[in-house]
Amino acid sequence: MEDLYNIKLPVFEGPMDLLLHLIRENKVDIYDIPIALITRQYLEYIDIIRDLDLELAGDFVVMAATLIQIKSRMLLPVEEAAEEEPMADPRLELVQRLLEYQAYKDAASILREREESALTLYKRSPLENDGEEVPEQEPYLFDVSIYDLLAAFKKMLETAPPEIRTITRETLTVKDRMSTIVNMIEHADSIRFEEVFKDNVTRIQMIVTFLAMLELLRLGLVRVYQEKEFGSIWIINAQRQEETAAAG
Repeated sequence: MEDLYNIKLPVFEGPMDLLLHLIRENKVDIYDIPIALITRQYLEYIDIIRDLDLELAGDFVVMAATLIQIKSRMLLPVEEAAEEEPMADPRLELVQRLLEYQAYKDAASILREREESALTLYKRSPLENDGEEVPEQEPYLFDVSIYDLLAAFKKMLETAPPEIRTITRETLTVKDRMSTIVNMIEHADSIRFEEVFKDNVTRIQMIVTFLAMLELLRLGLVRVYQEKEFGSIWIINAQRQEETAAAG
């Protein structure tokens, strides 16, 4: 019998992306990273990834060890003899790596934007004075990273009561939740992230639902976007989106 929610999905982005996400989410200066806070939150995300049993690359563990080491070095008392000669900031190497990585990401984003047209959704507006219907542009929706999804899921988990996570095949499966989500967007075109969890009371139900959504995302059956950075997340019917774009 297969494990019900022990499915393997690729982690779409690496540890540097997670660090940049945490820096943006906390609105902190990349040159003055609050290492204790970022380390704690980084480890919380690692726990969630392990909880979901997603593939956890070795790079994530190495980065966790690096953060803990930097945190430890910053907690060490400064010797009086060293006060005359300023010590190098333990965070400096990490900051340089983050800035270099961000530069590569920005360059890749610019190249991608040149190749792809920005996502635009249209809807019919009332008849204009000349009697013709014209498309009305919807607000631009931003792409969502795996960490945006994990952040939203983390908030949902905080509302779930603690429980012993045991479940049987007959009770709940990822495949069943995938069908439920597909049915939801089939009738609504797009729904808010929170809506797929509205019937989930327990932690395990939320975990299975989240894995189902990730699997649909991996298969290309749904897409996820945000109204703005760290804003509401929308789950969109990928097929209907493509049909609308083609018709427009």
